[in-house]
Amino acid sequence: MVARWVALQALWVFVGVLVYFTVRGLTEGSVTQADANARRVIALERRLGLDLESELQGVATGSDALSTLANWVYIWGHWPVIVATMIWLALRHRDSFLRLRDAMLISGAVGMVIFALFPVTPPRLLDLGLADTVSERSHAYRVLQPRAFTNQYAAMPSLHTGWDLLVGIAIVTAAGSLWLRVVGFVLPTLMILAVVVTANHYLLDAVAGVALVLVADRLAVLLARRRTRRPAARASPEPAASAVADPRRGSPGGSS
Repeated sequence: MVARWVALQALWVFVGVLVYFTVRGLTEGSVTQADANARRVIALERRLGLDLESELQGVATGSDALSTLANWVYIWGHWPVIVATMIWLALRHRDSFLRLRDAMLISGAVGMVIFALFPVTPPRLLDLGLADTVSERSHAYRVLQPRAFTNQYAAMPSLHTGWDLLVGIAIVTAAGSLWLRVVGFVLPTLMILAVVVTANHYLLDAVAGVALVLVADRLAVLLARRRTRRPAARASPEPAASAVADPRRGSPGGSS
């Protein structure tokens, strides 16, 4: 029974991911529009004081260890961690698994709409003097995420950041050990730094990704509550028939 449930959930997740990447690849916007939108994002960052991409990458690329760490977090801290976490949750913590699954599906659906309507060129593809550290130093990412399923102009919002935050929330919620909770807290923070340092996202992309998944997580919690109410409603007994006698017929003991 457990194996059947896990297999069914794995199928749902696989279909959702396949649809997400397929539609994301088909909705790739024009380069001109994506460049213009990217410059709008940069202008807004400057007004907010969030244009820190060059400074952060400068710090990381000045150290081989930091640059390698950022690449590794970006590559191996996303899909491998998501898959491992979902397997663990499906086997040990079903409620947390369903919450994570629903939040990812909701945020992924909204993300696809945004990618189609507001394509954004990532920093690595815009003339900003930033290096594509992942592609320059590693080929592993293209194995994990083939170009055929990749929209190069889906920078806003950053689901790399958002989905890692959802995974972190799931780990903190379900974990029984301190070290796992620490992983859950640290993972999203490292990913925010990694997406910016590797020039794959603007800092504002990460902020938007966080905001999107927090709303999606709230909706997932509401869906979970609805799921728990349904069995309770079905299990509750029918209200007993009223024992109050019809006044026109007198009391149960007979007429006076």
